[in-house]
Amino acid sequence: MAKRSDTETAAGPDHDPKRDPAPPGNTEKDPSDWVSGGEPMTGAQASYLKTLSEQAHDPAAFAPDLTKAEASQRIDALKEKLSLDKSRG
Repeated sequence: MAKRSDTETAAGPDHDPKRDPAPPGNTEKDPSDWVSGGEPMTGAQASYLKTLSEQAHDPAAFAPDLTKAEASQRIDALKEKLSLDKSRG
């Protein structure tokens, strides 16, 4: 079996991930499956979650002691809530 070069992928040497990204199932994992999901949320997550909770008028969505996985799930839920509110007018 020939060794692939650094620029050649399993999809072939002409595959361009910018034009044809991998399917979401291959790149996105459920936060509950993250190896580091039980660690404290990052500063970036805390800042983003705080901002989203304020925009959604849902201060209870933010808590300073969340894990990375919990923060990610709350961020996703707030983004969904805000996009639904925006589409309703």
